[in-house]
Amino acid sequence: MTNWKAIKESGQMAAKWAIGLMSGTSGDGVDAALIKADAQAIEVFGPSVSEPYDPAFRDRLKACYGGKQPAAEIDAVARDLTLLHARAVQRLLALAHLKPADILICGFHGQTILHAPRERRTWQIGDGALLAKLIGIDVVNDFRAADVAAGGQGAPLVPIFHKALADTLPPEVKRPLAVLNIGGVANVTWIGPNDSTGHGSLLAFDTGPGNALIDDWAQRHGGEPVDLGGALARAGRIDEDVLAELLSHPFFDLPAPKSLDRNAFHSKMVDHLNAVDGAATLTAFTAAAIARAVHLFPEPAQNWLVCGGGRHNPVLMEALTERLDAPVRGVDAIDWNGDALEAQAFAYLALRSLAGLPISFPTTTGVPQPMTGGTLHRA
Repeated sequence: MTNWKAIKESGQMAAKWAIGLMSGTSGDGVDAALIKADAQAIEVFGPSVSEPYDPAFRDRLKACYGGKQPAAEIDAVARDLTLLHARAVQRLLALAHLKPADILICGFHGQTILHAPRERRTWQIGDGALLAKLIGIDVVNDFRAADVAAGGQGAPLVPIFHKALADTLPPEVKRPLAVLNIGGVANVTWIGPNDSTGHGSLLAFDTGPGNALIDDWAQRHGGEPVDLGGALARAGRIDEDVLAELLSHPFFDLPAPKSLDRNAFHSKMVDHLNAVDGAATLTAFTAAAIARAVHLFPEPAQNWLVCGGGRHNPVLMEALTERLDAPVRGVDAIDWNGDALEAQAFAYLALRSLAGLPISFPTTTGVPQPMTGGTLHRA
C-alpha cells in the first residue's frame, strides 16, 4: 500500500502515471488525459481522449447551471456525468494499453454549476467515490472548495501546471510568457522570468468571457454548438457601441486575481443584432476583454500561447493578434496538446494533492497563503 504520509513528508514522489479529467464551462464533453510525473516535474505526456456529451445530456447539464434545478435532478445529472467520466477513463486505458493498477491517481474536476467566491461558494458536481469504484483507481476531486473557504477565488487552478510546462520550453520562447486558456470562460497565467531560486513568478486570473457567449449565440442563431470556423463572426460587423457597453462591466475594474461564473455575462445587449453582427460583436468582446488583461501584468508578455477550444476559432485568434502587442499562437505550435491541456493539469494537481503540495497561491487565486486542496477517494 502506498505510504501517503511519507510522500507528504518528503514533498515529492517518483514519477507515476496519473489521469486527469476535465469537463469545462463550455459543457461539450469530458476530456481525459494521461501524464507521467512526480508532484513537480512532468516526465511523459500520454494519450488523451474526448467523450462528447450528446445534445440531450448537454441540455440537462446546462439547465443545472446556477444550481436552479431540483436537488433530485442535479443528483441524477451528477451520476450520469460520473458514468460518462468513467467511460472516458476506460477508453483512455484501452488506448494506452494500461490497467487500473498502473495508475497512481485520477484527478476528477467534475462540472462547475455555480461559482460565487465572494459568497465563499463553489459547486462542482460529480461523485468522486462512485468514480473511484467504477474505474478501480483512487480519485481526487473537489479541488476548489478549500481555496474558496479560505477566501480565495478558487480559480484558476491550472497556473502551477502552466509553470511546469513552461519549464520544459526552449530558451528562445522568451518570458514573461502568457498562457491563455479560452474555454467557456477565459483565463490567463502570466509567468515571469526565473528568479534567483529558479522559480518564475506567477500571476493568474479570469479575463472575462471565453467561448460561452459565442457558443450560446451560435446555438440560438445557427443551430450549431459553436461558431464553426468563426463563419458567423466573419460575415458580420462589430457594433462598437454595444462592445463599449459590454466592456463597461464592473468585473474589468477589479484587480487580479479574480474569477467568474460562466453566467456572469449574458448576451442580452446584443439581442437586437442580427445573427452575424451579434457573433462578430461577441467575438470582439472576448478578444477585447483578454486584451485588457495586459494592464494587470507586472510587465508585458513577450509571447502568448493559447489553449482551449477558442484557439480553433480563426476570427478570435485574428482579433487577439490585432489587439495584443506580442506574438499569439496556439500551444500546438510548441507541441503542447491544446485540447487535453486542462485534463493533463488535473492529473498534475491530483499528484500535488497527494504530496501535500500547494495547488493555489496568493497571486493565482488570492488565497491568503499557498494551499493544497482536493478530497481523496479510495478505489
